Amino acid sequence: MEQVSSEKDWIITLVLAFLVGTFGIDRFYSGSILLGVLKLVTFGGLGLWWLIDLIMLVTGSYKDGNGNPITTK
Repeated sequence: MEQVSSEKDWIITLVLAFLVGTFGIDRFYSGSILLGVLKLVTFGGLGLWWLIDLIMLVTGSYKDGNGNPITTK
């Protein structure tokens, strides 16, 4: 079963994650609203969740709200 790549732009997601990822804006953009709210109220898991999301984006394992990977095209 082949996974479909997300329609969300990888560069935009990376910039949002780096600049305002502590507030969950990257998760809101990717369609993961619940995770965005959780990230917002925990201030990015006190920075740890923010770092994990950046690593996931760089390695290609970050997924959008539909479960499709957000990758470079």
